[in-house]
Amino acid sequence: MPEIAPGAFHYPSFLEAAAQTALAEEIAKVIAVAPLYVSTMPKTGAPMSVRMTNCGALGWVSDKEGGYRYEPRHPQTGTPWPAMPRRLLDIWNELARYPKPPEACLVNVYDETARMGLHQDKDEADLSAPILSLSLGADCRFRLGGTRRGDRAKAFALSSGDALVLSGPARMRYHGVDRILPTINTPLPEALAALGVRVNLTLRRVT
Repeated sequence: MPEIAPGAFHYPSFLEAAAQTALAEEIAKVIAVAPLYVSTMPKTGAPMSVRMTNCGALGWVSDKEGGYRYEPRHPQTGTPWPAMPRRLLDIWNELARYPKPPEACLVNVYDETARMGLHQDKDEADLSAPILSLSLGADCRFRLGGTRRGDRAKAFALSSGDALVLSGPARMRYHGVDRILPTINTPLPEALAALGVRVNLTLRRVT
């Protein structure tokens, strides 16, 4: 079992090249229905460097007025989020080992300068459910900390096709993306290549 810390499991190259391409094509269809948008910080209204959208029954949004939250509709179009691809549900069943299905899949699109600061995923009512992450495209330097912001963190690369599960004692660990690595081992599949250099999919159970 690829456990890198208690409750944290890293699966390098979980998705082979063909599976990455197939998943990218499905995510491109999601984005066509639910266009990418830029979330903003709750207190300052400053834009985040990562563009995003969602699929599933619920989607994560953030703005100065309402803060971090989950909503059933796209913040710009007002339409429900597209359904989560069956492929993602199958991966959840295989790796998350949780009796209930995910309700939200965050689709985060990075360009070469995007990053994501250390944070906890704590906007969900069900904190016993794991977080499942899938990477496509460029490598990134991922940082996994402890349950307190000041805890020592370890950094490692996440590459295209990698899966990461934060469960149990790792569920509330701080984590983030320091930067996109200058050496891109795998280009983003053609279906998504015009949007950025890396796409991260994060599956969550919310209610």
